[in-house]
Amino acid sequence: MSTILVTGGSGFIASHCILQLLSEGHTVRTTVRNLQREADVRAMIKNGGAEPNGRLSFFAADLEMDAGWAESVRGCEYVLHVASPFPETVPMDENELVVPAREGALRVLRASRDAGVRRVVLTSSFAAIGYGHKPQDEPFNETDWTDLHGDGLTPYIKSKTIAERAAWDFIACEGQNKDGGKLQLSVVNPVGVFGPVLGPDYSTSILVVQRLLDGAVPGLPKLYFGAVDVRDVAALHIRAMTHPAASGERFLAVAGSFMSILDIAHLLKSRMGAAANKVPTWEVPNFLVRLAALRDPAVKQIIPELGNKKDATSDKARTMLGWLPRSREDAIMATAESLIRLKHTTTPGRNR
Repeated sequence: MSTILVTGGSGFIASHCILQLLSEGHTVRTTVRNLQREADVRAMIKNGGAEPNGRLSFFAADLEMDAGWAESVRGCEYVLHVASPFPETVPMDENELVVPAREGALRVLRASRDAGVRRVVLTSSFAAIGYGHKPQDEPFNETDWTDLHGDGLTPYIKSKTIAERAAWDFIACEGQNKDGGKLQLSVVNPVGVFGPVLGPDYSTSILVVQRLLDGAVPGLPKLYFGAVDVRDVAALHIRAMTHPAASGERFLAVAGSFMSILDIAHLLKSRMGAAANKVPTWEVPNFLVRLAALRDPAVKQIIPELGNKKDATSDKARTMLGWLPRSREDAIMATAESLIRLKHTTTPGRNR
């Protein structure tokens, strides 16, 4: 069994990576920006059914600072670099996201190289693959890159693309470690990540389901995106960590074809019974969304993707690594059921 660092342990994907690594018998280290979060992370791991038994330790490290990274990675064979800034609101300056994403990735790679780590698995995103392009019929795959000169790119999309590009450039130019070996890099590019919520930290994708269940949105914009279960994203990280063929490769994590928010609403209505009473099923005409965008900067961010159907394929991960994800429907249902179980959404007859 190996000693493995998972960065950003309080995050949605990272917590599931920790769970699976512990279940396989590994010793796990994780970073948090403030060690006061240790209790929160341990509570999430407990909610996930794991008992670390002394095999989980915590280190303070921030993506924007050098301190802590050398200590956290020392003695590790592998690193899963999952941490990345993802605020709920759009920053005024895109560099608030771009700089920590890029510099954080480089800090982790430098520390890993210097410590003699065998391989880093970087959590990137479909955001680094499928944006800034003209509409296309063919599914996006791992050979595609987001065009940073394209229209309507959000700061988050730019941050993920720039950070991943910087990681590959680092490996190409500076990846030689102190023992004369070459630090290896693999990259996982998830679409919208759903699945069981373990605590208050979860992805923006989860907020879609939460707000639908809460009845917090009166209608549904014509948006399309991929879905994948967080447990399968974690499993893909671990396969990419150890599989000999995964070095130097990127892997799209997507379960089935893309779906619309209306598809999600109908799924919740059909399977959740009274718990989905507040879920809307009115699809808002595009012109009304554009009018709303004149007053709401958050709505303005989705305008470039409004009605833009796209798709992506996970054939590479399936054939090269034997990855078999759950269905997109099961991923979304696991989200809804866990939100209600943990009371992160209102239930019929109750107020927030």
